[in-house]
Amino acid sequence: MTIDRAIISDASSPQQQKLPQPGIVTLLSDFGDRDIYVGVMKGAIAQINPNLKVIDLTHQIPPQNIAAARFCLMNAYPYFPVGTVHIAVVDPGVGSSRRAIAIQCAMGFLVGPDNGLFSGVLSQNIAIAAVELTNFNYWRNSQPSNTFHGRDIFAPVGANLANGVPIQELGTAIDPATLVQLNIGECQQTASGFLGNIQYIDHFGNLVSNIPGSYVQGKSWYVQVRDLTIPGGETYSNVGIGEAIALVESNGWVEIAINNGNAHLQLQINLQDSLEVINY
Repeated sequence: MTIDRAIISDASSPQQQKLPQPGIVTLLSDFGDRDIYVGVMKGAIAQINPNLKVIDLTHQIPPQNIAAARFCLMNAYPYFPVGTVHIAVVDPGVGSSRRAIAIQCAMGFLVGPDNGLFSGVLSQNIAIAAVELTNFNYWRNSQPSNTFHGRDIFAPVGANLANGVPIQELGTAIDPATLVQLNIGECQQTASGFLGNIQYIDHFGNLVSNIPGSYVQGKSWYVQVRDLTIPGGETYSNVGIGEAIALVESNGWVEIAINNGNAHLQLQINLQDSLEVINY
């Protein structure tokens, strides 16, 4: 897996405008629930405004797994009201020269590290504005911890955005075209279907590919992965218990699953492994 810089949007596209503020903040991280990190972030938000509504997307992202965070945030983003502030912290580069950023899109704001975490959302939504978070007046303090920017920078900045502070006040404007994009591989058309790879493995062990489900809609199809041929279906129960099936999962991607089982463990298929959808 590689990280590179790619053009995400034209900086001269839609005119910047202040969005309506419903006072909703979401949190996504790899912090888990054993330690105090998530609660402390919520405390930092409450110090700005205890009336903000804070929604946990997940804190069970595998440690340092930017690709999983990208996938989860991308698929959660469309379900929230306009103006929602999404704070996402999976940040193996915390304390380094990586940028701390906020991004404005038509539906709301993204706050977190510039490490490709937001590239999934930005593949589907234009970045209207982006800033590097250099104005420490909106941080918890002017000397943040080198290991916990979630508490000291991202949570306070997100709370201030949800309170109506314009994004331009948070720091230095940056060209959205310079934001880091995470390269998860491309879905490519083949003579017989589409070639892709596994981009996410969920809690059930389902193997979610980067092939859109719309590519198999209304067709007869199967998945070829290594020496396995897996039939396409509509529900897990289309095959017997313990058998493999390919179907379109709830976020609209082709996935491989085991009825009442764990496809990741049973089939030994991993992130970035390739697969092909065959239409017939």
